[in-house]
Amino acid sequence: MLSPLHAEHEKLGAMFTDFGGWEMPLRYGNELDEHRAVRTNVGLFDLSHMGEVRVTGAEAGKFLDYALISQLSAIALGKAKYTMIVNEEGGIIDDLIVYRLGEEEFLVVPNAGNAKTVAGLLAERAEGFDVTVTDESADTALIAVQGPRAAEMLGDIPELKYYTAAPATILGHDVLLARTGYTGEDGFELFLPATEATALWQALIDAGSAFDLLPCGLACRDSLRLEAGMPLYGHELNLDLKPADAGLGMVVSKKKEEPFVGSEVLLADYTPARKLIGLQGEGRRAARAESVILSPSGEEIGVVTSGQLSPTLGYPIALAYVDAEFAEEGNTLDVDIRGKKHTYTVVKLPFYKRA
Repeated sequence: MLSPLHAEHEKLGAMFTDFGGWEMPLRYGNELDEHRAVRTNVGLFDLSHMGEVRVTGAEAGKFLDYALISQLSAIALGKAKYTMIVNEEGGIIDDLIVYRLGEEEFLVVPNAGNAKTVAGLLAERAEGFDVTVTDESADTALIAVQGPRAAEMLGDIPELKYYTAAPATILGHDVLLARTGYTGEDGFELFLPATEATALWQALIDAGSAFDLLPCGLACRDSLRLEAGMPLYGHELNLDLKPADAGLGMVVSKKKEEPFVGSEVLLADYTPARKLIGLQGEGRRAARAESVILSPSGEEIGVVTSGQLSPTLGYPIALAYVDAEFAEEGNTLDVDIRGKKHTYTVVKLPFYKRA
């Protein structure tokens, strides 16, 4: 599938890659320059591959409490919440952000590769509830403006706190403006009709010239989210894992009065055999996904899920699952990188946190 902004990316000389069935920009020029633009100024991302599923009706909150693992009925108007959709066994189908747009209206945003699955499951689970589930993904574009100068660049916008959203007019275009993000920096997401995406993208490029804005691809989006210690579905999250395995057990609501999908498993006592940890390496050799982690005695105790040399910090970092007994901060472990052992230390997440 192609983004509604595909022609704009071609004009900018983007290198493309497949991501969740979408042909998306990997980089436009130097991915390190794009990464640094987001850390120091502002970067522009096309996120139109993400899904948008609108849930409306008198029982919208009650339905989402049943369909998802968090208590969405309790969030205030204009607020957003990070949550997950799981199967009956508690396995993670996808992680989501849900925005409450009205008393009886929510917007569910799944990841690209899972968007159709999530929309289909929500429609199935809606049976018996007074709700309407509408998959608006094909008609919606999503543009992100991320970086410490993002708010300054966007100008006169509603005063939003982190994880909130409100209608806004940006450079002449009506959007749903959300202050969330996946980079570890301040930033905004702009939801708008796909038919208006090109005009707004061009307007943002023009407005950003005074702020050293760079268009940014998936390569730097991945390095940014890794520095921020944020999980990526298919790497740190998958169907074989429960929220608690990823250290996200707190996302499961214990306050809901009614059962929800997966509640029998997720509310039972459970101690993960492996834990998701952060690793900091020495030197400059970075561990990559699927690198094996060894105990001091040489036993295989885990695996790297994401890793690279941090552009901001200048040393190797990685997210990994290891046997729980080795997950304590300060432990030193060996990572097998192309047949050679390299020392890594278990560190607190996130690796990078903005001032």
